[in-house]
Amino acid sequence: MDCPRSSLVMRYSTGKRRCPPFPTSSKSKEAMKIKLEGNCQTTAMGIMPHTDMERALELSLSLDIPFWPQLPKTSFFEDMYVQVSEHFPGISLDLENRMIRFSIDKFYADLDEYVAQMDNLDYFRLSPQYSAVFHRFLDEDLSSYQYIRGQSIGPVSYGLKILDENNKPMIYYDEVREIIFDFTAKKLQAQYIEMRSKSEGAFVWVDEPGLEMIFKAFTGYTGGKALDDYRVFLEKFPGPKGVHLCGNPDWSFLLQLELDILSIDADSGEFVSVIKGCCSTL
Repeated sequence: MDCPRSSLVMRYSTGKRRCPPFPTSSKSKEAMKIKLEGNCQTTAMGIMPHTDMERALELSLSLDIPFWPQLPKTSFFEDMYVQVSEHFPGISLDLENRMIRFSIDKFYADLDEYVAQMDNLDYFRLSPQYSAVFHRFLDEDLSSYQYIRGQSIGPVSYGLKILDENNKPMIYYDEVREIIFDFTAKKLQAQYIEMRSKSEGAFVWVDEPGLEMIFKAFTGYTGGKALDDYRVFLEKFPGPKGVHLCGNPDWSFLLQLELDILSIDADSGEFVSVIKGCCSTL
């Protein structure tokens, strides 16, 4: 099977091309699909204000669709931007100041390792250091739930949020942007496989607060380009394709995407997850 790769990665790749282990065939893709039924089942956003992991998990597990909480108040590594940064080329963490830094020079220095590991999904798994809560969640007996959910920051929000030393969003670099979308897809694939080992009803979605920003006049990353990039990204998305956002993007943008789940803030105290035409609220 011939598998596409970004033009940047192809320039840096050597040797025989190999497709990543997810998915391996159209048959395996079909086998990993789940039938989503909304039926007003409750779930919640991933980020929670708790400082006690067990209490956060207790709340999550009380819902119809439990999820692994993201608890940035317990550790910098529980921040959703930090979690997706594990192994991303060009990234360094300033733990003292709780900042994520990007360097284009470091990006190119790290690129060889990324290319060497890009077919190894273990490389993209969330390690216990980057989310103790995720691994604690997987230790639970989740067999009684119809669905379980995971999440990650989305590629647009990640690329706009993380800046280089000149305060330039890393998504503005064409060569970096290709890797952002590819890398995020692999992180989702790895997370999805781990969660599916606990439940056949597992799914993940991406949190995209940054989508609101690409429709502002001052952004250097246009909605048209984002639409093209997102369509390619969704082709690599494991399981049901879901997006959560809390801003006010161009709705025509979202409705042009082939999404199975669209989770939005209805007001300051509620969000709505549209699952194949049904709504789940909390």
